[in-house]
Formats: sequence, structure tokens, C-alpha cells
Amino acid sequence: MKKVIAFLGLIAILATLPAFTKKDDSGLQIDNALNLRTVTNTAFTYGEKLEYRVHYGFINAGYIDLEVKPQPVNVKGRGTYHIDGFGRSRSGFDWMFKVRDHFESFLDTQAILPLQFIKTQKEGSYEDTDFVLFNYQLKKYFSKKGSQEMPLDIQDVLSVAYYARTLDVKDKPIGTEFLLNVYLDNEIHALKFRIDGYETLKTDVGKIKTIRVIPEVIGGRVFKDKDALKVWVSNDDNKLPVRLQADIMVGSIKVDITKYSGLMHGLNFK
Repeated sequence: MKKVIAFLGLIAILATLPAFTKKDDSGLQIDNALNLRTVTNTAFTYGEKLEYRVHYGFINAGYIDLEVKPQPVNVKGRGTYHIDGFGRSRSGFDWMFKVRDHFESFLDTQAILPLQFIKTQKEGSYEDTDFVLFNYQLKKYFSKKGSQEMPLDIQDVLSVAYYARTLDVKDKPIGTEFLLNVYLDNEIHALKFRIDGYETLKTDVGKIKTIRVIPEVIGGRVFKDKDALKVWVSNDDNKLPVRLQADIMVGSIKVDITKYSGLMHGLNFK
């Protein structure tokens, strides 16, 4: 059941938004002192809040809240976006599987790269924590669980959703594939996904024009097949995660946006 409603898994899935084909580090615009690139962010800003409802089948199982804190936070002399992610099971679902998860990412405002990541995970009887520092001079991360060399385009499972929103995916043809590198529990995962289509969704906040994305997953264990997971993001300058849907071996999961505030741009309503 942990793999069904765990916030960790849901955020990792939400993170698979349109991104970019991986380039050699030599092609990045780099700060010579810190090995940090420069990325223009016109998609999100301080004070943005997003709320989602998690359904397991027909059951309202829980909620996810994402927030960019209202003020920048200084981390080792660098300005950052302090991003909070909370996942919790609904009180009526706690008896079956109680979830109380909290993720924090401190995202460098110049490079849109994580400088620090914190995880507190409580799911049923399972508990886990992690604290990670990303060192771009040494090209290594240091965490409670170990350390190793890392690529300069690394993201954590929370920051990757925000970084992907800064990228230009407008009018990309169906079938275009993308790659990302994501840190999770002392491992670096290469994620591959593709644009599957364009669709207008009816949501709690209105009808929104979206881009549909399919991350590549391994079928036969958790997911029914390799295309069992779909993510929809708003087809506008926000690139806002709107819906997630996953067909798994023991049912289905759907995550829908229910409320938002503090967006940089208006949503692309039909």
C-alpha cells in the first residue's frame, strides 16, 4: 500500500514534467566560481501555493500541498526559493494507511538547481529522513545516506517539478522525448518521458488547456504497462501540474489540482 499513496512516489511522478534533452556540461552557461548555470525563470515566483486531491480509485485518499515561501532564503551566500511539499492521507483514510510526509528544497534562484534538500517521510509504520547538500564545485552531493559524484543538471524529487516549468516546451511535436537526472535516496535516476498530446481538462478550478506527458515506467510490478502513467501540465507560461493519473497493479491513482494562488501568470482556461 505504501507505493499506492506515498507522497514520495506522487511527488516523484509530478516531477516528470516537460524538460529538455540532456546536453553535455560544456554547453551550459556556467558561473566559473561555483559551476552554476544561469536559467531564466518566468514560470513561478515567491508566494505561489498549489493544492491537490489524491484519489485511490473512487476513494478520496489524501492531499498534497506545494508552496514557494514568500521570501528568498540565503543558503551559503546564495539566494534561493524555499519550496515546501506536504503530503498527508485524509483522516478517514488514516486507519488504512497513514501518511505524513514533508519535503523541502532550497532552489538556487540563478541556476534553478537544488542547493539543499530535506525529507521527513512517515508512511504507516515506515519512517525515513534525508538531508542532502549539493556541491557544484566538487560535482558531488553529500547526504545522510552517502555521497557520490553528480551531473551538473541534478535535481531532487521536489525541485525538478519547478525547474521543468522554466523550460520552453511550446509547440513541441507529439513524440518528442526528454531526459532528466534526479536524486532520490542516495541514487541518481535518469528519467525519460515524451509529449503524448494536447488536451483540455475539466478541473475543480476550471477547464484548462494542457500538455499530456507520458513518463517511461517499468510495467508488470507496480504499473500495468510502460505507458500506465500520465501527467498533464497547463499549456501556458506557468506550465502548472494539473493532473496525474496512474494505472497500477492494484487499482488506479489520480491527483487533481483543487486550488492555487500566487501564480506569475493567468491560467490558460478554455
